[in-house]
This record gives sequence, C-alpha cells and structure tokens, in this order.
Amino acid sequence: MTPRKRTVLFGSLTAVSALLAACSKQAAPTEATPTVPVAAVGYANLQNDLVLTAEFHPYQDVDVMAKVAGYVRQINVDIGDHVHQGQILATLEVPEIQDDLAKAKAGQAAAEANIATAEAAVEHARAAASIASLSYQRIEDVANRDRGLVPKQEVDVAQSRKAEASAQLDSAVSSLKAAQQARLEADSEYSRADAMVQYATIRAPFTGVVTKRYANTGSMIQAGISSQTQAMPLVSLAQNDLLRLILPVPVSDVSSIHNGEAVDVDVVSLGRTLKGTVTRYADSVQFSTRTMDTEVDVPNPQGTLVPGMYAEVHLHLAPRPHVLSVPVDAVDGIGTAAEQAWVIRDGALHLVPVTTGLQTPNRIEILSGLAEGDQIAVGRHTGLSDGEHVNPVPATYESASADRH
Repeated sequence: MTPRKRTVLFGSLTAVSALLAACSKQAAPTEATPTVPVAAVGYANLQNDLVLTAEFHPYQDVDVMAKVAGYVRQINVDIGDHVHQGQILATLEVPEIQDDLAKAKAGQAAAEANIATAEAAVEHARAAASIASLSYQRIEDVANRDRGLVPKQEVDVAQSRKAEASAQLDSAVSSLKAAQQARLEADSEYSRADAMVQYATIRAPFTGVVTKRYANTGSMIQAGISSQTQAMPLVSLAQNDLLRLILPVPVSDVSSIHNGEAVDVDVVSLGRTLKGTVTRYADSVQFSTRTMDTEVDVPNPQGTLVPGMYAEVHLHLAPRPHVLSVPVDAVDGIGTAAEQAWVIRDGALHLVPVTTGLQTPNRIEILSGLAEGDQIAVGRHTGLSDGEHVNPVPATYESASADRH
C-alpha cells in the first residue's frame, strides 16, 4: 500500500469514529423531572348518598271480609273502582238475622211491659205500707194514752200488718229492679241483633281502589271469623294515594337513619324525581341479610304512581358541611390503619399519614395530616418515592386517573 492510500484510509477511519462518537453522544439519555398531577386540599360540603332500589307498595292493602255468613244480594263495585271510606261495597241477604232482630225487639217490648207492671206494684205496696204504718201508729198512740182501752191483741195485729206491708213493698221494689235489669238485657240483645244486621252491609274501611273482586250476586259468603272454613273475601282494597317504599338499609348505614329525613325518589319508568320522607324503620337488623327495613312514604294524590313500579331512592346520609377534603384518589389505604397521601413541598414529594372521615364517590374528608392549600398528588401513585423532585401540574378528572408522565 502506498503512503497516499494509507493517509486516505486513516482519514476515513477517523471520520467514521467521530461520526459514531457523535451519534453515541446524541443517543445518551437525559435526566428529566417527572410530571405529577396535583390537587389542592380545600373545604367542601360533603354528603354521602345511599342509593337503593325498592318497589312501591300500597299504604294499606286488605281483603274485605264479611263478618256474617249470607248470600250476596247486591255488589256495587268492580276492579278499578275508586271508593270512599264508609261507602257501601255489597249487601248480604241473611234472613235469620232479621228474625233475631224481631225477637230482640219483642223482648224489649216485654221488658218495658214488665217494668210498667212492677212500677204499679211498687206504688200499690207503698200505699199499703203507708196505711198499715199509719194505723199501727194511731192504735199505739191510743194504747199509750189510755191504758186498757185498746186490747194488746189489736196493737200486735196492727204491728204485724205494718211489717207485712213493708215486706210487700220491699218485694215489689226488688221485682222492679229485676224488670229493669231484664230491660237492660233486652236492650243489649237488640243492640247485638241490630249490629249483626249492620254487618250484612259491607262498607269500605278506608278510601282506596278495588284491586280484586271475588264475589258476584248470589254468591254464598262465609263469615270472615269462621275458623272451620276457608272464608272468601268480597273484594281487595288498596290505598294508593299514599305509597310505601321498603328499603333494605345495610347494617353499616343503620345508625344514620332517622325519621323525618327527606329523600329523593327517582322513578325511572316515568322519568320523574319525587320527594319522600323516612317515616318509620324496624330498628332491628335481619340476621339473614344484615339489613334493616326502612319505610319511605311517597304522596300520590294524582294516582300517577302504581304499586309494583320500581324506584331508586337516594338517602342523604351523614351531611358534613364545610369540611377539609381531597379527591378520593389522593389517599392510599382508605379504610385501613395505614392511610397516607403524597404532599408536594418545595417541589419534592413527601409521604404523610392522614386520618379520613366521610367518603363520597368523588371526595373524602380529611380529619388530620393535611392543611388547607397543601398540594397533593392524585391519580396512580406507583413509582413515586419520598423526597423525589417532581413537576406538579393541576389535575383534571382525566389526568388524575392517568399515570404520571
């Protein structure tokens, strides 16, 4: 190889080496500060809504039974009819009850006649007793004034007649009391028979709508109090102007339930949100489901709601006005003894323990560990290290749940 060729080859190798070195230098990684989405600790009004699904039930629902057995003479209602309290639903034909009423009325008349007779007897006995007493007094006065003028026998006879008349008066008074007692018994029997006649007229126990009809004209209806037969009701009646929602509240939220609390009722099928009120609760947890039955009353004056519809009920539990809070994804280990959050101070991450309170779907109450205005890392916290310098940027909903850059 000639000196000229060696020089060219050496120059080429030098140029390639320089180019490779430049490429290698350009490809060397640079140390970059990671970007972390952050949010500020601040005050907010927190309220935890418990959403439960329930079915509307009538406020009252009853099978209307007959208290006496008989044949249906007339039935005045059918399915879907709206009735008022006390309105006649049906009448029964019960001939034997009419006979009992007639007998009871005759018994009253007989008792009145017996009282009249007894009263007359009392007056007669009282008059006789008065005459006997007066006669005895006169004879005794003469005998005491003129001794020997009146025989002792006549005085004894007058005294005996007085005693007899007094006994007859007492007997007449006793007979009058017995007659008066018999009249009370006759009145009671008449009241019973009259009540039984009234029972033959079936009336609505409350204002509502007829949901079922079981009997027709001529049907034989057994008494609803009969224990030997399967008594058939006349109709089923439901009160729909006020409906019930029975909610299975989990045991963890039982302590937050109180009567009178307002709730929001979303009726999805109607696209409406109604207002309701917690009216009553069982105050006892069912062991099988670990829930407590809680009832919400929903007014239904227009009849828009129908029993059987489903609704989503929003129970507003444990309101916390103006409390220190952060986004839920800012705290690690929620519900454990190792709750913690990443705080950015002087551009560096610091892991601090915190204590939390009420949790809503988006935010959580901070009881200790943080102060208002602190910048905290939100979103995923994988890869963070204590003391690491970061570039904090305000988080949006999307960036808060994304990985740090």
